[in-house]
Amino acid sequence: MDANSSTISRFKAQANKFSGILSKGLDKTTSRLIKELVYGIQAAKDIKISNVARSLQEDIKLIKTEERLCRNLAAWDFSDHINAQIIRLGDDKITDEMTIAIDPGDIMKPYAKAMEKLCGIYDGSEGEGAQGYHLCQVTAANLEHNKIVPLYCEAFSSEEKDYISTTEKIKTAINKVIAKTGTAGVWAIDRQGDCNEIIEHFISNKLKFVTRLKLNRWLLTHNKNGGIVPVQAERLSAHASTPYKAQITKIEDGKETVINITFGITKVALYDKPDQWMNALIIKGFGQHPMILLTNKEPDSKEPKDVYKMVEIYLTRWKCDECYRYIKQAYNLEDIRVRSYNGIRNLTAIVHAIAYFTSIYMGMNLKLKLMVQKVFILSKRFFGIPSFFHYAMADGIFELLKKSNKGVPQTVSDNKTQNFVLSLFPD
Repeated sequence: MDANSSTISRFKAQANKFSGILSKGLDKTTSRLIKELVYGIQAAKDIKISNVARSLQEDIKLIKTEERLCRNLAAWDFSDHINAQIIRLGDDKITDEMTIAIDPGDIMKPYAKAMEKLCGIYDGSEGEGAQGYHLCQVTAANLEHNKIVPLYCEAFSSEEKDYISTTEKIKTAINKVIAKTGTAGVWAIDRQGDCNEIIEHFISNKLKFVTRLKLNRWLLTHNKNGGIVPVQAERLSAHASTPYKAQITKIEDGKETVINITFGITKVALYDKPDQWMNALIIKGFGQHPMILLTNKEPDSKEPKDVYKMVEIYLTRWKCDECYRYIKQAYNLEDIRVRSYNGIRNLTAIVHAIAYFTSIYMGMNLKLKLMVQKVFILSKRFFGIPSFFHYAMADGIFELLKKSNKGVPQTVSDNKTQNFVLSLFPD
């Protein structure tokens, strides 16, 4: 027997069990599709349906497998169901101390012609308009950065029926998450959250938040004489000191960079809501201009550690961004080639569910520790496992399943197979 056969069997059993959780309440056709995609995308380490079809290794013509997958993906939109299941699974992992990051993004499709509901997006790297689809992702992480919990991911188009705005999509994502998690965690969002509607949405739902302000945002603050004056966020440091110092180590492309920052905190109110006072953190050192964070939390302004915790909450949002990059890079999300809008939304939700599968369902499961270690060995990492271990998991699973001579089980005896394999794990 091959040395990897036991690990392969265990992985397939866990993937099938997880797929069963995702597809609970759905019809048999959709349930089978989800099971095939959860297995096939990881086995192919790719989102292209042709490669997923190859990884299933069915005893029929490849084109027939591909046509079935595409047809079932386009049949109806079950992405909301997938996201609801992931939120339900992640609910008990969210604590009051965790950061819940909202990350609006996009899928760029510059050369696509026939994909349904293509819309205009902004290419930040090129600083110009492009075409593709918008993304809204919600991910939670602790301040130690050793636990990342994917919660929600939706692909959408401004050309879809009943579309109002990206702000409304962000508010909808918040509502879907807090329906399960309640007021746990501290929400963090980049400058796209510098919007009165989103800020008011946080406050009205009694959510703690930290959002980065645009530098041209007008605020009210106290001057040195105690009077209230209007000021742009960019000039807020003229009315408040930054007495505290800290060092941050940034790791990018395998290189460590030490950043020295100074920071402070002051009371502010939004210009059009003068009676609603909050806190603004002024952080210098990340660039030419200061970074201004707005929060409704009340740290002790005389305690540097308490104030710095607000900085950490926002910086943890950057760690959550790695989950977003992971699903785009590890499984080539931007290389998605299905034409139907339903298929695009469904595949995006499935890939995000796979991120939960690798990070929490397997990565944090003590019973699966030995199998995860085996997967890491197969990932062939020369310098150990990075703190964001999802990439090593994706590589290891790909290498593991390359050694399998069969695809995902499709027979009615799946449950019996699962029970037998799961019994190999000690209680």
